[in-house]
Amino acid sequence: MELQIQIVDGATNLAVAENVIPLCEFAKGLEEAGEFEQAVDTLRPFWTSLGERPNTTNLEPQAKAELFLRSGALTGWLGSAKQLAGSQDLAKDLISESATLFSQLGMTDKTAEAHVDLAICYWREGGLDEARITLKHVLETLGNQESEQRLRALLNIAIVEKVAARDLEALRIYKEAAPLFDRSTNHALKGKFHNSYATLLKSLAASDNRTEYVDSALVEFTAASFHFEQAGHKRFQARVENNVGFLFGEIGRYSEAHEHLARAHDLLMSLGDQGGVANSDDTRAQVFLMEGKYKEAEKIASSAVRTLTHGGEQTILVEALTTQAKALARLEQTELARTTLDQAIDIAQRAGDPHRGGIAALSALEELGTKLSSDVVLQYYRTAEVLLTQSQNGRIKMRLGECARRILSTEFNATGVSATTEASIMGSGFSLDAEVLRYEGNLIRQALQISDGSVTRAARLLGVTHQGLAFILNGRHSDLLSIRTPVKRRRKSIIRFH
Repeated sequence: MELQIQIVDGATNLAVAENVIPLCEFAKGLEEAGEFEQAVDTLRPFWTSLGERPNTTNLEPQAKAELFLRSGALTGWLGSAKQLAGSQDLAKDLISESATLFSQLGMTDKTAEAHVDLAICYWREGGLDEARITLKHVLETLGNQESEQRLRALLNIAIVEKVAARDLEALRIYKEAAPLFDRSTNHALKGKFHNSYATLLKSLAASDNRTEYVDSALVEFTAASFHFEQAGHKRFQARVENNVGFLFGEIGRYSEAHEHLARAHDLLMSLGDQGGVANSDDTRAQVFLMEGKYKEAEKIASSAVRTLTHGGEQTILVEALTTQAKALARLEQTELARTTLDQAIDIAQRAGDPHRGGIAALSALEELGTKLSSDVVLQYYRTAEVLLTQSQNGRIKMRLGECARRILSTEFNATGVSATTEASIMGSGFSLDAEVLRYEGNLIRQALQISDGSVTRAARLLGVTHQGLAFILNGRHSDLLSIRTPVKRRRKSIIRFH
């Protein structure tokens, strides 16, 4: 389903126009409770339906700005729920118009509100850098004032960092923001904070193998559920159920996982939230993968992909494609799995979400590595390494390192060194020190070749520090210095400190 933009004709009654700001405030309350359709109905005198621009005839600038903001935010939320093509672009246009008007009126807090909503549209599309820049600008503008918009900006920038796998940065933001959210009286906002914080703790539990994070995540999910219940926010209650279900899946409690996921699915279906259902389906598919039920995983993941393909939310589409490809690979459908992963990598890179693209490339190595040529494997590795450079997730780094070691082992064994070593041992004049040195040199040579001469990348492959590898090269393997890229000398600073 695709949005068609239309312009509502006719002049707005002046008497009705005076009520636009109170109506927008009422619609905002419904929006915060997740009652998006009712919020749209509230604005009917000015906004006929989703996909149309609101009629702002005879409205004062502030009223016009409020109407643009509410219609834009609701277009983004409902466009996500219904997976409507073009919805995020239209939402961004409307919200941007509101931000311009609020800025001209000198209404700093309302300008900040519009920019936060704009950032949400960006990260739905996978534009993480745009979202991050927008939110940082909001925080710089608001300073240290304790306002709702500052809390919204902090929450969403933490979400952006989490989505980008900058887990340590996200954790820092959550910890610093927690006391501010404790003092808030907005249940919907507090629920979003606890739910988002819990998903990060869940990720850290898996990444760092720390069970205390699992307990902390469950505490945060419980708090989130309480606040969403107080706010009457059923959509986000469903998200909590979905997240708890995934957490139970990761710790092997599959029956409990499916109970929570079934509740999330049913609740989202009752709300007509197609995007939420697709996201829940992807989670169910991932749990089936954990259980080794690959046919069920592929069936559900493909359903999620079909729903998400035209909605414009690239981040969750890439996740669903990656899940589907994993299931296909384990069902021995190698070519289709590879095609699906290539599609995921391409979509993620075009959307500006390198982390999700890197995960797809890493999945290609893990799921298909033994069935691909060495050149193709190396290409996937280089793609994964580049796209995951900024990742702070320990598990991802470990997975990438394991893939690198497998590549090195394969490349090394292909040289026939083992046979040479065996012949040397059988003959006379064998030296263990010499063989160890030769073995070390061949490994370093392979790492440098794979890394295009980069000592930093080669060191990462070999599991040593940059300084350590440089010391080995200069001390024991100077014959390999010609392979490395030239050392870049740092320029001396012209600034002197006294």
